[in-house]
Amino acid sequence: MQSLVLFLETINYPILIGFLVSSIALALSPGPDNIFVLAQSISNGTKAGMATVFGLVSGCLVHTTLLAFGVSEIIKRSDALFFAIKLFGAVYLLFLAYKVYQSNASIMLDKEGQPAKSPRNLFWTGFTMNVLNPKVTIFFLAFFPGFLFSDTLDTVIQFYALGLLFMLSALLVFGTIAFLAGSISNYLTGNKKAGIYLKWVQIIVFMGIAVYLFLSDK
Repeated sequence: MQSLVLFLETINYPILIGFLVSSIALALSPGPDNIFVLAQSISNGTKAGMATVFGLVSGCLVHTTLLAFGVSEIIKRSDALFFAIKLFGAVYLLFLAYKVYQSNASIMLDKEGQPAKSPRNLFWTGFTMNVLNPKVTIFFLAFFPGFLFSDTLDTVIQFYALGLLFMLSALLVFGTIAFLAGSISNYLTGNKKAGIYLKWVQIIVFMGIAVYLFLSDK
């Protein structure tokens, strides 16, 4: 019991809370994953949408593993390399914000003409989309290192904890999208400014996390 208390005292809870809030904000920001979930839910029903969600979320475990066993060793060996990773992360997130700024604010949803797929096929489609997307690995590399939350806990364990929190936030947000697909779709199609609002939310989220990463300590 005492060892558990000592363990809990080593955790920086504000960092974990900040990571969770950032993860939820990122999941809410319009992107290919949540738009894909929305489209599948509208076309094939909630069950199909949830199968897609579980596939996308499961793929994050692969990227978390690559990050945990790769970056952890770098952090152990060199403060300079860790600073370089942190700097890369901040610059990459600012680049993403710039790309969003340049993009079209409209959100395209194809409700018609999508071939029906079984939940199993949609699960593997979502899983493959996530695992084979190198941008996800790069994003994890940019995002996670600045949120290490303990000076004593092994970094591999910390990366897995962050990965599970990220997966949980994506599951909650994407799952909500799947269940509320009809209402969300009606709002997006009925409100011409919705795309603009969501675009600027995404820009602010990326820029805010970039600043946090650059100012964070190891």
